[in-house]
Amino acid sequence: MEIKKMLFVTDFEGLWFDALRSLMALREVGLDHVVLLHVIERKIGYYTKEEKARLKAMAEVRFVDWAQSIYEEGMECGSYIVVGDTVSKIQEAVEEEGVDLVVINRQKRTKMEKFYVDSKTIEFLRKTPAPVLVHKYRAESGRTGDKLFERPLLAMDWSPPATRALEFLVGLKSIMKKLLVVQVVTERGVEGLGRRGLQKMEREHRKRLDDLCNALEGEGIEAEAHFYIGDVNQIQNAAREYEATLVATGTTGKSAWQARWLRSVSQELAELSELPTLLVP
Repeated sequence: MEIKKMLFVTDFEGLWFDALRSLMALREVGLDHVVLLHVIERKIGYYTKEEKARLKAMAEVRFVDWAQSIYEEGMECGSYIVVGDTVSKIQEAVEEEGVDLVVINRQKRTKMEKFYVDSKTIEFLRKTPAPVLVHKYRAESGRTGDKLFERPLLAMDWSPPATRALEFLVGLKSIMKKLLVVQVVTERGVEGLGRRGLQKMEREHRKRLDDLCNALEGEGIEAEAHFYIGDVNQIQNAAREYEATLVATGTTGKSAWQARWLRSVSQELAELSELPTLLVP
């Protein structure tokens, strides 16, 4: 998949210009147009005309400076500064611009909210047809994602979205040093197999992973596969152990009820992983 146009969404809190700079390696795979978006989120009540003008002016000053740097890189740049609901405004920009990648920041929630309230991030992931990078440029540990495409980790479950995530990463092979492929089978998935059944299942999965790595090697991509039994924590453990720089996975749209009560692997990774997380629908 070619990445020519990218939408970079910032609230000027989690993603600053250094986070945008960290994505410039994508120029080597076709990126030549950046669209900047800042949404002034509606609060309880409403902004006065003067307050909206002040907030827009502050954002415009930042974007003019950012755009100048992007132009100096020989790229095109556009920008939106709007007032309204964050999710709907991002979606409008995605549809208007026809972008190949959306970059957003992770939205933190309280412990109570994690049980019953959709974050803006998860709501957007449910609705957008475009690949989304939840950047997390500066993690709580202090780690920065300035070389995030060098050692991506793909959480593979062989679903169509995961296959599209693989295709997306293959398109980045010129800026990638190694692709880590990790498959996790849940404990429920191995219940009742017995020792021999478990060994047979493991052999089959490992062979499939090895075949995939051999195919990737044929594409000029160094690849390494790992197989686990457990939950999403195994993906995060593998990312730490093998020094991944990004976690990628496929994602399917869920209804609001499903997203609230039936948390998916992609949702868990988007919210919990300290690494930048690429989600491909």
